[in-house]
Amino acid sequence: MGLLRQAVLAASLSTSTIAFVLHAAPAAAQTAGTHSYHLPPQPLTATLRDIAKASGTAIGGRAELLANRQAPPLDGDFTPQAAVAAALAGSGLRLRVIESGFVIESDDSQGGRSAPSGEVAPDILVTGSLIRGAPIASPTIVIDRLAMRDSGATSLGDVMRNLPQSFGGGQNPGIGNNVPTAGGINVGSASTINLRGLGSDATLTLLDGHRLAYNGSRQGIDLSAIPFGMVEKVDVVADGASALYGSDAVAGVANIVLRHDLQGLETSANIGGATDGGDFQQQYGVVAGHRWKSGGLVAAYEYASNTNIMSNDRSFAAVRPGVALYPALHHHAVALTGHQALTDNLTFDVDAIFNKRWSLGGWASNFAGDRSVSHIDQATTSRSVAVAPSLKLDLPAGWRLQLSGVYGTETVHLENRYYTGPSLTTALQVCYCNSGASGELTADGRLLTLPAGPVKLALGLGYRYNQFQQLRVGSTSNIIASQDSRYAYGEISVPVIAPEQGVTAISRLNLSGALRYERYPGVASVATPKLGLIYAPFPDLVVKGSWGRSFRAPTLYQQYQISGTSAIYASGAGGSGYPSTATALLLTGGNPALKPERAETWTATLDYSPHQIAGLNLQASYFSTIYRDRIVVPITYTSQSLSNPIYARYVTLSPSSTAVANALNTPNFIPLSGNSTYNPSSAVAIIDNSSVNAGRQVIHGVDLLLNYRTKLPGGKGEIGLNGDLAYLTSSQVLVPGAATTQLAGTMFNPPHWRGRGSMSWKLGGLMLSATTSYIGGVSDIRYAVPIAVGGMVTQDFTARYNIGDRKGALHGVALSLTAQNIFNDKPTTIVTTNYGDAAYDSTNYSPVGRYIGVGVTKSW
Repeated sequence: MGLLRQAVLAASLSTSTIAFVLHAAPAAAQTAGTHSYHLPPQPLTATLRDIAKASGTAIGGRAELLANRQAPPLDGDFTPQAAVAAALAGSGLRLRVIESGFVIESDDSQGGRSAPSGEVAPDILVTGSLIRGAPIASPTIVIDRLAMRDSGATSLGDVMRNLPQSFGGGQNPGIGNNVPTAGGINVGSASTINLRGLGSDATLTLLDGHRLAYNGSRQGIDLSAIPFGMVEKVDVVADGASALYGSDAVAGVANIVLRHDLQGLETSANIGGATDGGDFQQQYGVVAGHRWKSGGLVAAYEYASNTNIMSNDRSFAAVRPGVALYPALHHHAVALTGHQALTDNLTFDVDAIFNKRWSLGGWASNFAGDRSVSHIDQATTSRSVAVAPSLKLDLPAGWRLQLSGVYGTETVHLENRYYTGPSLTTALQVCYCNSGASGELTADGRLLTLPAGPVKLALGLGYRYNQFQQLRVGSTSNIIASQDSRYAYGEISVPVIAPEQGVTAISRLNLSGALRYERYPGVASVATPKLGLIYAPFPDLVVKGSWGRSFRAPTLYQQYQISGTSAIYASGAGGSGYPSTATALLLTGGNPALKPERAETWTATLDYSPHQIAGLNLQASYFSTIYRDRIVVPITYTSQSLSNPIYARYVTLSPSSTAVANALNTPNFIPLSGNSTYNPSSAVAIIDNSSVNAGRQVIHGVDLLLNYRTKLPGGKGEIGLNGDLAYLTSSQVLVPGAATTQLAGTMFNPPHWRGRGSMSWKLGGLMLSATTSYIGGVSDIRYAVPIAVGGMVTQDFTARYNIGDRKGALHGVALSLTAQNIFNDKPTTIVTTNYGDAAYDSTNYSPVGRYIGVGVTKSW
C-alpha cells in the first residue's frame, strides 16, 4: 500500500525531473490529527521527512525544488498540512493536496520562480501588507502561541502589556484615578494595546485582519474578549500603517491571528495567586476543531476570574488604604473560526467572538481609608459581539478576489455606587455603547513578471460605519453620534533584483508603495502614502526602510463630549485690573469641528541572520514619528488663562451679551462656588478649553531584537534565547508657543527604557524557561524639583512537562508551573492627594508582586 501511495505521488510530479518522495507510514497509519514538533532550523528536506514520519503522511516534490533550501524552526502542535505550510514559509513553494498526501511545487503566481529570500509563502497574507506573499519593509514582532505558553502567560492582555514596545497606559484595568486621561483610563476593565504610548486610539488592533467595534469611550479594542487558547499568534508592526489600514494606525498595527486548523479537543485549567494576597486567578478553557476534505471549524470557550488587589495588602500602597489597585474580574468568552470550500476556487470564511465580563473595583471615600465608614464601588458589565464573514475567489494567474464584512457591538454599563456605612446613598449609571460595521472588496495578484520575479498588486475599496452612545440614566445630557467613511487603496510590490540573478553586492532588492484615500463626511478627506525598500547586500543581511504618512480621525467622544460651563473669578484665571466681582466663563467638552490628527513616520531596520550561526537572528530598528494636529485640551493651567499670551487665541475678552448667553446655555452649568445664582453681566471673559487640534509630538526610538534557537550536542536538548530592548524618547508642545515638555521618562508616560529577555531549554517533553523584564524609572514632574520614581526588574520562571504519547489517562497531558516576579520587586510609592488615588504609577508598574500558578492541559 505504501508503494502505491508513492507511485501516486510520483505520477503527480513532472516527468522531466527526478521525483523525490519522502517516506511515510502506511496509509492505515495516516491521521489528520495534530502532532507535536520540536524541529530546529535545518534543510527543508530534513524537516519534511520528519513531518512525514511523525504524521504518517506522504510528501513528495521535485528534487531540484527542495535542494539547498532551509526550513525555519517548527515548534508546537500542527496538523500535517499546517506543519508543511509552516516549513515552506519563505521558500517560494506551496503544497498541493492530493488523495495520497501532499505534493510540493513552485507557486504559479511566481511565474515558475522561487520567492526571494525572506519572502513568506505566496498564499499567506502577512500583517503589514495587503498582498499575499509580499515582503514588508517595516519592523515586525511576532509572538506565537508557543512563546506565550513558555512565558507562563494566561491572558492576551498580560502578553501585550509585557511587550517593551507597548505602554501599560491607555485603556487597561488597574489604571488609577490619579492618572491623567491622556495617560490612561479604566473603562470596563478592557485590555488594549498602546504602542509607543501614543494612545490605544492610535494603535490599530485587528482580529484576523478585521476591525472590531471600539470599547468604552477611548476607541480601544478589547483584547480580553478573545479566549486565550484560541490565539495562534500576534503580529505587531510598530510603524505607521494608515496607507494600508486607514485611521488609528499612527503608532502601528497589531493583528491577532486565531487558530484555523485543529483536529481534536484541547482542555485547559490554570489557577494561581499572589503571595502578598489578592489576584487569585482561575481560568478554564476548551478548544475543539474538526477538519474535513473541503473545510474546517475551530471553536473555543473560556471562563476566567480573578479577585481584586487591595492597597492594604501592598506595602507600597498602604499609605492610601481601602483602594482597589486592581479590580475583581470574571468573564465568559467564546470564539469561532470556520472555512468551507464552496467550489474548487471559491471559499467561505467566518470569524466570530462573544464576550461578557463583570468588573468590580472602588475605593474608600474618607482619608482614614475605612470602607466601613464610606466608600465608592465601581461596577461594570461589558458585552461584545463580532461576526466577520468573507468570500474568497481564486482567479487565473494567481489573482484572488475577496468580499468581506464585519459587524460588531461593544457595550459597557458602568455604575458608581456611593455608600455611607452599609447604606447605598447614590448610584450613577452610564452606558458607553459602541457598534461598528464595514464591508470591503479587495483583489490582489500578479501584475507582470520581471527578471527578478512577479510584480504584485493589491486594490481595494470599502465602507465603514461607527456609532457611539453615552447614555446616562436620569439625564438628558447624552451623546448619540455616528460617523461613516468611504475609502479606496492600492499597494504594489516590485522585485528589482533576486538572488538567482547573481548581481554583485546586491543579493536582493525590493520596492513597495501604497496609497489610500479615505473620506469622512463632515470631517475631512485624507490621502496617505507609504514607501518601502528592502535591500540585501548579501543573503545574511537585510536592510529595510519605510516612510509614510498616517492619520487618526477624531473620536466621536472627542467631537460630541457633553459641553459644560463653569463660572470662576477672573482673578483666579490670572486676570488683573478687574473688579473683585468680575468673573470668567470656562467652557469644556467636545468639538464637532475637530479634524484628523496627522503623522509622518519612517523606520530603518537591519536584519542579520549569519549563516555561520544557524538559528540566530538579530534586528535593530530606528523609528521616528512626527505627530501634529493632536487633539488636546489646550489650557494646562486654568490659573494662567488670562495672563499667559499663548492662551490668547482661546480667550474672548469683553464678550457680548449674546456670547455670554450662549456660553450659559449648556447642559451642565456650575455657578461660582457657594452661590446658587450667577450674574451674567459680571463676565469679563470666556475661556474656551474645549478639545482642539493644537498639539505636536515628536517620538524617536530604537528597538533591538534577538532570537536564537539551537540543539545542544550529544542529544542534550535544545536552547532558545530571546531578547527585546526598546528605547523611547518623546516630547510634546501642547499649543503653539508653549514650552516643550518631555513625555517619555515622566510619570504616567512610557519610561525611556524597557527590555525583556528569556532563555529556555527543552529536552523531550520537558521545558524550562527563565525571563527577566526591566521597566525603567520615571520622573515625577508634578513638583518644581522632579522626584525620581524607581523602575522594576522582575524574574519569571516557567516549567512545563508534556507527558506525551503515553497510553491511558495521561495521554496528551501537559503540566505547567510558573513563578512570576519571584523576588517580589515592588513599585515605588508616590505622593497622592485624594483618597481614591493609587500610590504608585499604575500605567507602568504592576501591583501583583510575586505570583505562583499551576496549569494542566490535555489533548483528546
